[in-house]
Amino acid sequence: MNLAKSVFVSTYMTAAMAVVGYAGWMLTQGEDQLGWLGVLLTTAPFMMLLSYLMIFRAIARTSNRLPLINLMGAAGVGLSGYTAFAGGSVPAFALALAGWLGFLAYAYWYSSYGGRQPSARIVIGAPLPAFSLKSSTGAAVTSAQLAEKPAILIFFRGNWCPLCVAQVKELVSRYQELDAMGVRVALISPQPHANTEALARKFAVPFDFLTDQGNKAARTLGIAHDHGLPFGIQMLGYDSDTVLPTVIITDAAGKVIWTHQTDNYRVRPEPDVFLDVIRKQGLAVA
Repeated sequence: MNLAKSVFVSTYMTAAMAVVGYAGWMLTQGEDQLGWLGVLLTTAPFMMLLSYLMIFRAIARTSNRLPLINLMGAAGVGLSGYTAFAGGSVPAFALALAGWLGFLAYAYWYSSYGGRQPSARIVIGAPLPAFSLKSSTGAAVTSAQLAEKPAILIFFRGNWCPLCVAQVKELVSRYQELDAMGVRVALISPQPHANTEALARKFAVPFDFLTDQGNKAARTLGIAHDHGLPFGIQMLGYDSDTVLPTVIITDAAGKVIWTHQTDNYRVRPEPDVFLDVIRKQGLAVA
């Protein structure tokens, strides 16, 4: 199933870009402009959102099902369908319908982890299972070392994921507040180590930028995502297996006090949620 999703998302995004270009060209030809406008409504809004995410990497989360884009897609199908049955372009209607169905598959099937259940290996009140990671400087870092003081552990998919990078940006912007609270922040990804080094250089704050080589820590914690990488990104050096976005907060004794294991990679907690947990648990430095 994960492999099918990997192939689907890359195919859908490539096809959607092609449809946007073709529909735009057809509009310039002056034939059935309402029909081809409907095609654009089913594909262009999502591609514009995706382009914004990829270029600016400033949005760490979206709504669960992207209802506005869904509504625009439905309107586009309705518009193209109306003109087709009134003698307009049938191909426009077919592309509009395909574009909207593709978006629905993305929003309701691809984006969801199928009712993800919390990992049985991450237990509130229990220590983290033992695992080892590689720091941005190449040193080995153990889970026991991470838990020597209150810590926020963010497992993210990699630099290729714009929402992940935006989430890192959010935490970096709260660095001084987190540092004053005496909290350690670990940003963990199974990506190539050179990418972890690049991320550490880019943000230049004393967080722990860590590589989970071979996805071993994720497998130990039960949060590995086999074939979770969109098909084709392997060409950038990433492994096909990645990690399910996960947040774990531990106390000064190394025990898990809170975790967030999203069922939709676009839905993530905000930094204020982490800070609130730390304050309510009395973990902040007085």
